[in-house]
Amino acid sequence: MADGWGVMEQGAAEDLYSKVTPRRQRPIRPSAAKQHGSALEVLLSMGFPRTRALKALVSTGSRNVQAACDWLFSHVDDPFLDDPLPREYVLYLRPTGPLLHHLTHFWQQSRLTCGKNKAHNIFPHVTLCQFFMCADGKVEALTEALQSTVTKWRGRFPIPLPLELYTSSNFIGLFVEEQVAEVLKSFAADFATEAAAKADVHLEPHKKQLHVTLAYHFQTNHLPALEKLARDIDISVGSDWLAVLFSRDIRFANHETLQVMYPYSPQNEDELELARGDFIFMSQVEQVSASEGWVYGTSLGTGLSGLLPENYVSRADECDTWVVHGSHSFLSCISPSTSGALVDSLLFDRQTGGALLDSLGDRTGLGVLNPTMQMLRPSSQSCLPKRSLFVCRHGERMDVVFGKHWVTQCFDSKGRYVRCNLNMPPALPVRSGGNRDYDKDCPITVFGATQARLVGEALLESHAAIDFVYCSPSLRCVQTAQNILQGLQQEGKTRIRVEPGLFEWTKWVSGATLPAWISPADLAAASMSVDTAYRPHFPISKLAASESYDTYINRSFQVTCEILAECKSHGNTVLIVAHASSLEACTRQLTGLNPQISKDFVQVVRKIPYLGFCACEEMEETRVWQLVDPPILPLTHGPNHSFNWREMLLQD
Repeated sequence: MADGWGVMEQGAAEDLYSKVTPRRQRPIRPSAAKQHGSALEVLLSMGFPRTRALKALVSTGSRNVQAACDWLFSHVDDPFLDDPLPREYVLYLRPTGPLLHHLTHFWQQSRLTCGKNKAHNIFPHVTLCQFFMCADGKVEALTEALQSTVTKWRGRFPIPLPLELYTSSNFIGLFVEEQVAEVLKSFAADFATEAAAKADVHLEPHKKQLHVTLAYHFQTNHLPALEKLARDIDISVGSDWLAVLFSRDIRFANHETLQVMYPYSPQNEDELELARGDFIFMSQVEQVSASEGWVYGTSLGTGLSGLLPENYVSRADECDTWVVHGSHSFLSCISPSTSGALVDSLLFDRQTGGALLDSLGDRTGLGVLNPTMQMLRPSSQSCLPKRSLFVCRHGERMDVVFGKHWVTQCFDSKGRYVRCNLNMPPALPVRSGGNRDYDKDCPITVFGATQARLVGEALLESHAAIDFVYCSPSLRCVQTAQNILQGLQQEGKTRIRVEPGLFEWTKWVSGATLPAWISPADLAAASMSVDTAYRPHFPISKLAASESYDTYINRSFQVTCEILAECKSHGNTVLIVAHASSLEACTRQLTGLNPQISKDFVQVVRKIPYLGFCACEEMEETRVWQLVDPPILPLTHGPNHSFNWREMLLQD
């Protein structure tokens, strides 16, 4: 793969690294450069070659020695580990505060309304220079150049930045007023001068009109909707701006970025091991040898290449794998070390059900940047508590374990229920429509109830108090929620809000009619902690049988948003108990991703077990939701076939 990028000659590489200057010690305070130098010295003392140590530090944003060591150990078999090709760098101006919130909202709504366009590949920004290369040994000096330039310009930077909306048939953006744009270009020119003097790099300041790109390369018929969303952006709101230096691996600049959703262990020598949360770089040129359903790619976490199952990965954005090398505010006087720590604390992945640095950090130490979450919070903004959303699938269901004829087997001619297996519940609620209503609205098994209580007990142990519980009207979901509350020791304290809008895709319901669910009043009469005063956001009358996939996805997202809005300021943690499909349908668009095509959606849903559990957090800095690791351990269980002692033990 490296052949196409023209790797440096060996002599040039040796010359490049021979110019690495000793780290200067600063007596005043520990700067990022001194920390980098100290980290390099530690890595060298551990026996790592200088070129590898430098590459590890640069590839992890010089976060710390541990991150660099993890990166080196995970890349021990990387064929490009000793490749001297430097990374590519760029300087962006990033908004923070209220303006970032408005732009993030536009990003999410435009994706929801019109799908992904080219602008979504990179977070909101103003480009201050073109991409340029910097040798690994000069990155420390480059970050010093940015720090000193921002310090010189602090107080001279125009705040607020005047922006003007511009639209055309294939582009929408916010342009910086011309006079102010010249000031920004002067700042970029000063940085270029500093970078040349301190880091011996040449970079070109951006000479075109400075702007924040909102959308481009979109379908023509999407222009009215995108233009309307763009006009809703309040460009007059206050905002600090950060000068942020990013880098990317130049070898993969023209590759498609994918993210691993599920772990995979290779079955053949030419296959690639997958770790959940890792990123994969895929080139269309290399797909000629891949079989149908498989793609060929290179892992960001290990540097290894191979074939991988296509349905184990999803599309990611180009900037998801970029690394931060410095972030400096033009308003505040936060020290570079503090600024770096704050930026590092916000680096996590937004594509999967877990933070990338949590899932890969121990193995790779990657300094990956999240496109909407990495900005510093202005010092004037109060620190608000995080809100959490948990989504959980119901427990084991009766009709799956005992077959669809369990109703006939367990109800006598007078309609009395008698269980015929210990895994069947000892009693069932009486249904006003008769026992046949259980055909489409089955209960959970005894083991399903036990599963749910285990989850509740785990939540209790993790100190994750639940403020609100919403669930699908399906009996199996209500019973699961009830048992979770029992495990949490919140039964009777927290009421279950039955929300029809959380029911699964109605296309999956057999027959042309929806189930006849038990009413909240009847559920409460059956000693379930149901809120009978709750008024649904999506009443049963609005549900249609055999709805389209888009209708289901949009319904789930809409109801989730309305639930979160309803609970805001009244509690920090919401639990939704619904169906396997709900884990994807209720969270994907909430975190800014496009809905998957129905085929991929079905593949994801099939892999979600009973009591499958996922978690989202609303980040304090931007109020944007991201998938994170759940506060509880996963629950694994397998099939247990029925045992008949007569058949097994009385055989001749």
